[in-house]
Amino acid sequence: MVKQAIRASVTAFIIATALYANVAGAHGNVAIEQDSCMRRAGSSMVHLSVYQPKIEPKAHYCTDIPHEGETFLVVDLVDAALRDMPVSMRIVKGTDEENGETIKIVKPIYHPDGVVAESVFLEKGRYTVMIKGDGVPPVEYEYPLRVQMINYSEVFKKAIGPTIAFLVLIFIGYKITKTKKVQKWLASKRS
Repeated sequence: MVKQAIRASVTAFIIATALYANVAGAHGNVAIEQDSCMRRAGSSMVHLSVYQPKIEPKAHYCTDIPHEGETFLVVDLVDAALRDMPVSMRIVKGTDEENGETIKIVKPIYHPDGVVAESVFLEKGRYTVMIKGDGVPPVEYEYPLRVQMINYSEVFKKAIGPTIAFLVLIFIGYKITKTKKVQKWLASKRS
């Protein structure tokens, strides 16, 4: 009976983990206000999508990029006002412009189609993507990028639900094994 309770608990834990991971891992189909790839400055908004087609052709990322290598950064100028002003992009290895090394500069130009795209080779580490609209007043956006680094807060967030479910199932299994019926049944099996 104890083995059955343990098997049931482990099976339930695996199912809960699989279901929870599918829900937590999704990026698409979120409201624009909840999209972590969206940045707002005043009334203007931009959206960053990061692609690595040579490594994972169908995947796109925002701030946590799982692999180093050839990377395409695509900035969507969501607001039409940004399409009517010169927009530049700077990619810095590090967390800020003063202390980091600039690895790519896209000079300010007009983007009537609303897309700023650039290809760059990213190595493991932290980067900052800075987007600047040269309007009056100027608008600035920053995206911190983490390339091939473990984000422990995300790991913790994804693991907490299944861990709690597992502990609850263990507790229930323990309580079941302590009931009088189960105790009598176990005593009869030992005899």
